[in-house]
Amino acid sequence: MKETILIVDDEPDILSMLSDFFLYNGYSTMTAACGAEALKKAEMQPDLILLDINLPDMDGLEICSRIRAHISCPILFLTARVEDSDKIVGFGAGADDYIVKPFSVEELGARVAAHLRREHRKSTSSRIRFNDELAIDYTERCLYRKNAPIPLARKEFDILELLSRHPGQIFSKEQIYEHVWNYGCDGEPSVVAEHIRRIRAKLASAGLGPCIETVWGVGYKWVK
Repeated sequence: MKETILIVDDEPDILSMLSDFFLYNGYSTMTAACGAEALKKAEMQPDLILLDINLPDMDGLEICSRIRAHISCPILFLTARVEDSDKIVGFGAGADDYIVKPFSVEELGARVAAHLRREHRKSTSSRIRFNDELAIDYTERCLYRKNAPIPLARKEFDILELLSRHPGQIFSKEQIYEHVWNYGCDGEPSVVAEHIRRIRAKLASAGLGPCIETVWGVGYKWVK
């Protein structure tokens, strides 16, 4: 079955170019030229969304935040914004990657393929119990304390999954960023540190002890 990509951009030439490119490479595509249309088509559960930040009727960040409540697929921003602060806000809204305009369609295609491969790998995972209180279901993408779910944002769970699947192994902030935010990204230590802080706060709020240890000057590891 073909994977479906929702392409959201207010420039007709970009919509046409990207739709033709992904159709040629074996995907199914949907297109939207504004935020309202994007929200409606997102309800059709695409496998991945390419989302322009600067739309005429609605900011892409708002769209991303609104659809994250019921959409778990990767969302890749198409944007000319390159500041770290913009990236932090975007990742906080639920984005998975940034594609900076102007971009190479070949690189974009490679990033899309990498994100979709990751989704397929996740679908083959299972639940693992770490102790009497803590369990992680990698298929459901959910963390449990005594069978009570602990909600995590998409990237928070991705980091938790990376560390918990390699207990005792130290990952630098740059390595975590490369694994979680994927293909061809430069390291963003401030983004990783903020996500680690949020994960720890949610674990502590649920009554769980420290699971992620900071190795000062090196990175982070999952406590065995």
